[in-house]
Amino acid sequence: MMWFKQLFKINSNVIFSVVVFLCLLVTSTAAALDGNEILLQVDRNLQPESYEMYRKLINIEPDGSKKEYVLYTVKKGQDRMVALFLSPASEKGRSTLRLGDNMWLYIPSVGKPLRITSLQSVVGGVFNNSDILRLDYSAEYDAVILEETADKYVLNCKAKTSSIAYDSLKMEVDKKTMVPVTIGCYAASGMLIKTLYYKNIKDFGDDLSRPSVLETDSPLYKGYKSIMIYARINKKKLADEVFTLNYLPRVDELR
Repeated sequence: MMWFKQLFKINSNVIFSVVVFLCLLVTSTAAALDGNEILLQVDRNLQPESYEMYRKLINIEPDGSKKEYVLYTVKKGQDRMVALFLSPASEKGRSTLRLGDNMWLYIPSVGKPLRITSLQSVVGGVFNNSDILRLDYSAEYDAVILEETADKYVLNCKAKTSSIAYDSLKMEVDKKTMVPVTIGCYAASGMLIKTLYYKNIKDFGDDLSRPSVLETDSPLYKGYKSIMIYARINKKKLADEVFTLNYLPRVDELR
């Protein structure tokens, strides 16, 4: 019986050591996932690196009246995006280009691109140009984990440069889907500019499942609300020529 007790004691010690090792391994693995890595995952779960997309923008005023826009959008890499207005008829043919922090609006009747800023809005409403021509979050922000619960991460995202529309973001990320649920957008003073709400997860195919609706409201525009509805997102290879000022009159050729 003595040998059995000794064997049991040895096995117990081995089991205890293995359990401790596994706990330490899990803990170190979880700790290795930092804010910037989470932000990278969020970007790839929201959109491919290069793609084409159709979406509708709806601006809702306090009296309930609405104005709708349909846009065709293409993006390549982390810093290039073009959007073309398909409707309403008054906006059809207009296109916008974003290269890093620089943005332009092309109006057919004017015949040349005009410089625009991130805080302006080519459609009015609560969404600004930075929201409409949004680059990867990880391209514009550095993130740290503020809080972690069983089902979400809360990130504090600090703008990498002063030219970015929002000085900081407070982003709640769902752990299961690794996409945002809400994002608070703040000025350098700490004032809340707007809140973004990601809703209605949809399977877009090609291993892309993400929110199909983005809503926003702002304490600066009480009673106003803006919505983006994503209809289609497809991976697409795009030539560098597409993201030039000279190509803006020809964006419709991509469809």
